[in-house]
Amino acid sequence: MAKTRLIQELVKKKPYLIWHTKNYEHLSERSIVENVLNYGSWEDYLFLEKVLGVKQLRGFFEDIKNKKRTNLRPQTINYFSNYFGKYA
Repeated sequence: MAKTRLIQELVKKKPYLIWHTKNYEHLSERSIVENVLNYGSWEDYLFLEKVLGVKQLRGFFEDIKNKKRTNLRPQTINYFSNYFGKYA
């Protein structure tokens, strides 16, 4: 999928987003979104929003946030809950 390749290119250019692997081709969109929300800049997020759209990002965020164990920081959950709340 072309969208997946675009966001995989983002993490190739910015390895601080995902440091636990160099095999970017096998990363899922959800995994990349989770790491960008936690470690990325606002520009990184806006890139994802442009490529994936707000609706899909909101879906990924809700899935990640509602897992029994989440890696999202409380501040990140609070911010994006409010941010995506305006699109509900």
